[in-house]
Formats: sequence, structure tokens, C-alpha cells
Amino acid sequence: MSEDEKNPAREVISDYAQSHFRYFRTADGTVYAQRNNHPVARPIRSQGTTGSHRQELMVGMFKDGVGVFNGTALKEALDLIEALAMTETTQAVHIRVAPGFDGATWLDLGRADGQSVRIHPTGWEITVPDPREVCWRRTQLTGELPLPAKDTEGKGIDLLMRLCNFANAETECLAIAWLIGCLGPGVPVPAPFLTGPQGAGKSTGGRMLVRIVEGMSGDLRRAPKDEENLIAAVAAGWVTALDNLSHMTPDLSDAMCCIVTGAESVKRALFTDGDVHRARYRRPLLLTGIDVGVIRPDLAERLLPLRLERPTVRRTEAELWAEYEEVLPVVLGSLLDLTVKVRAAQAETPTDLRMADFAHLCAQLDVATGLGALPAYRASLDDLNDDVIEGDLLAQTVLQHADTLDPGREQRMTSTEWLNALSRLYSGEELRPLPKGWPTTGKVLSDRLKRLQPTLAARGVLIDSGRTKAGRYVEMTRRPGPPPPEQPEQAAAF
Repeated sequence: MSEDEKNPAREVISDYAQSHFRYFRTADGTVYAQRNNHPVARPIRSQGTTGSHRQELMVGMFKDGVGVFNGTALKEALDLIEALAMTETTQAVHIRVAPGFDGATWLDLGRADGQSVRIHPTGWEITVPDPREVCWRRTQLTGELPLPAKDTEGKGIDLLMRLCNFANAETECLAIAWLIGCLGPGVPVPAPFLTGPQGAGKSTGGRMLVRIVEGMSGDLRRAPKDEENLIAAVAAGWVTALDNLSHMTPDLSDAMCCIVTGAESVKRALFTDGDVHRARYRRPLLLTGIDVGVIRPDLAERLLPLRLERPTVRRTEAELWAEYEEVLPVVLGSLLDLTVKVRAAQAETPTDLRMADFAHLCAQLDVATGLGALPAYRASLDDLNDDVIEGDLLAQTVLQHADTLDPGREQRMTSTEWLNALSRLYSGEELRPLPKGWPTTGKVLSDRLKRLQPTLAARGVLIDSGRTKAGRYVEMTRRPGPPPPEQPEQAAAF
């Protein structure tokens, strides 16, 4: 009897596994298996349809002539491997984009051979990353990207803009800035909101932007009905694209804010009493729709409106997507070329905008190309502030009251006194009934004003709150406007 036949099956499996795979754990305790010299890692407990490590192990042993083993032996071997991996140092796994060494970032092309793109301020290259530098995690949402073309001279960006129906050059440069932001794992980017008249190609334009990063299998989807399903979809991919939004509930609005700037979901782990499952996520988000109604101020600061126009010449879907698939390698190559130039550019970071990282990226894009992305971004935020004010009667009433204040002089009252004053101003002499959703208590008013602070500040009205011995107060100040321009002296008449 050979030595292998004397060993229990679990030991044979364990020896084979540890000689062909590297096992490690992530910060949340999940154990992953990574084939030697290959960047893709799989959770050892996964039963996913993209291929589990259990299946990978069984196929490898069968092809190498080690044997076929029953489920009990595999379970015992994986239990031992999992326990041993818990003593190893932690390493992160990434979907689609990842930070690398020496200031580089990586883009997963979703290929079976593991080829990826290394992006550095000095250039980009196609190579297989060192498994200890980058570990890719693949899901059903990880599509395959073509090998990007080299030396495109920016032709791909022009080809992309020709296929999309963006309304003007300002919209085009904001779309380019967002795509560059999608290639940076550490940069939160605002969510493009593709809007325009019916038939403007919003869904098609959204798919084109998404597929540059997610491959031809990337697509738009309807917004899930509950936050749990939305988080599951977000955590399994990189770009999340929601199509044809007609309204936005407060819960969906809050969830979108978390997706853009980052959050963590914690729920009870399955088949346990006390363990929890943690899911951290911060992902690029894209939305399409004609009109979603009232936009909450906190979401407005995280949106990037991109307006489209109806095309004058219509094309068939087959013709359009055949051309898009043909030019995609050049588009991706041009985007990578531009990303390298932008990351090498030196620019100051604007300190007055909520999404400061994206504002800095726009400034770098302007230094590298002169497109004017930062002024276009400021103008888009100003338009969104107008939308928020137009949809909020309380904000309109506050601005109306602020017009009666002397510039630079604050007015301080309790929240209840402010509620009475603003309610009387809205009702007017006609004693109009207060609208649905109007604050009913001073506390509700105070909370609404806090949410409206950024929007009102953009219109020169500062809201502050504090406490004195007499109690809590809310303070309103109208910021002094710029001095009027000096009039030139008129020449004396002769």
C-alpha cells in the first residue's frame, strides 16, 4: 500500500490544497483561496455560480490524478484549512479596481488569465499583478473588458462622445471626469444623473458609460424595493446603475448618499446566533430618468446632472452596439491615457465643495486638457440648488424672510418662534393653509433647517444653532453681497 493510501483522505486533500493554493483572510475574517501565481481569489465557503473553491479543488485533484473524494473528506479538509488561515496576516480583496504599490492603481479586465491594467502617473501597462499586491474577487456582475488599445491619441474619447447624445461640451467633460474617477478606488465620485426629454437616449447613454468600466455585460437595473437588496447588488459589483427613476423615497435617497460616500452594513450571519456579517461599500453610482421630483439637499450635493438631447438621426440597436463594441478598446485606451495625464497634473483642491476629491480631479483635468470641468461642476451644483429650492416651500419661505434682514446682521430666535414667524410669512394676509409636509413643531423645523443648510448657504443665507442660559436658539444671517462695481467718472460736459 502506497504512502498516500495510508493517509486519511482529508490529509491528502489538505496537502494538495496547500501546495497549489494560497489561503488568507480578510479583515472581516472571511477566508479566501488564491491559486498560486494567479490574482483571482475565491471565498472557500462560497457556493456561487461563478465557481466555488470547492469545485476548483475537486477539478484540480481529478485532473492531476490525485483522486475523487467524498463530501465529508472535503469538508474536514476545508475546515482545517480555514482554521489555519485564521492565523495568517490579513489582505484585502477588491472588485474591478484596487490600490497598488508605489501610488499605482489596478483595473481588473475580468479575464480568465488574470491580465489587468496597472495605472501609474508615469503610464499604464497590461500585466498580471503580483497576488500579494492585488487580489481580485469575481462575481456574476464582473464582466470581461477587452484589452485596451495603445497610442490612441485621444481618438476613443471623441468616438464615445459621437455615440452619446450629450447636450453640450460642459456635460461631456463632466462625463469624462466621472469615468476617470471610476478608475480610482480611493476617490468618491458624485452620481451622474442622466436626464433629458423622452427619446434622448438616457438608458443607452447610461449603458455606454457603464460598459466602459464593466464590459459589454454591464447593464442598468431597476431600483430594488428594499435597501437590503440594493446593498447586495452594490457590494457584488463596481458601478451600480439604476434606470428610469420616476420618484425617490427618503429611504432610497439616504441609501444613495451612503453608496456614493461609503457606509457599512451589518446583519446577523446565517446559521449563527451571535456572529455578524459586515459589508463595507463605496461605489460609483449612475442614475437615469426624466424627473424624480423633489431632490433632498444631501443627495443634491452628491449628484452630477448630465443632460442629453434627442438625436436628429436614429440608428438601430444592432448597428449602434456593434459600433460601440468595435470602438470599446480604443475608448478604454484613450480613457487610460487621459487618466495618466490627469493623475500627473498638479492642481489645488477646492475647499468649498462637498465632494472635494472629485472637485480636485476636475481641477487636474482642467490643468491637463483645459476642458473647464471645474466651472462646469460648480454650475451643475448651482442648478441642483435651484431644483432643491423650487421643490421645497420651506426653503423658499426662509429666503423670502432673509431678504428682509440687513446684510451681515444675525437674527436669533428659538425654533418655535421661527416656526411661528415662517408660518405667518407663508400664510400671508390671505391666510393660506400650510402645505402638506410643513414642520409641525420647532424640533422638526430645526432638523429641516439643518438639512437645508448647504442649499441656503449657496444662496447667501447662513443657518446656525446653539445654546445659551435661556435655552437653545436658531440663528439666521444674510451674507453681505459683493460690493457694486464702481461707476466710471463721467467727463465734464462742455
